[in-house]
Amino acid sequence: MSYGIRIRAPKTSQGGGGRGPAANWPGGWGGGGGRDGDDEPSYGERLRRYRLGLMLGLSSVVMLFISFTTAYVVRKAGAVWDPERNDYISNWVPLALPMRILLLNTFILVLSSVTLEIARGRAAQDVALAPIAGIPGIRVDINHALPWLWTTIFLGLGFLGGQGYAWLLLERGNLTFATNASSSFFFILTGVHAVHLVGGILALLYAGITNWLHRPPETRRIVIDVTAWYWHFMGALWLYIFALLYFAR
Repeated sequence: MSYGIRIRAPKTSQGGGGRGPAANWPGGWGGGGGRDGDDEPSYGERLRRYRLGLMLGLSSVVMLFISFTTAYVVRKAGAVWDPERNDYISNWVPLALPMRILLLNTFILVLSSVTLEIARGRAAQDVALAPIAGIPGIRVDINHALPWLWTTIFLGLGFLGGQGYAWLLLERGNLTFATNASSSFFFILTGVHAVHLVGGILALLYAGITNWLHRPPETRRIVIDVTAWYWHFMGALWLYIFALLYFAR
């Protein structure tokens, strides 16, 4: 598999002194000590730092939705005093979910995780090919991740559009945020999840335009890699929210 590599007529290299054919060739400039320079952390170290930061950030998201779940369960199990029956009764009104569009949205989000994982692997290949991009006589295409990246963005926007349509269907059935407790929780849970997913789409958009911004492929790979972790988490979180709304309604 060529991955876009083309061989041109070789040219006589200049210089020497142990330098590689390109400035970023392995073993050439800036290659020691696990750092790219005297002060800049290496690519691998930067990736680990961003992954760690993401995990710390996701812990707050987990706590947020644990709080929502607790409030949901407590409110559903709550009861009010009925003087006529002389007993406590539940005033929870089950919510009729727009199942077809929600199932379609779920499929779209799962599919977007697949395409983003492919983009993640292609981005790693682009980083592996980057050192030979500057070798005289060789032309390398290091944009293999972009088609899958833009596909993921398109699917993510499709999921958000589908969620908006689900809200519209509820409103057509006279179910709004203030109608009852069950409809309120539906709009809260799905709305907060959608806001978090928008953050992932913005990160992917940045990764998509790194080529136009003349950023190195390492930057794109870091953004895609970290966002992929975030995106998969959002996918799993949506499955949890969907199950909660369906089975606990």
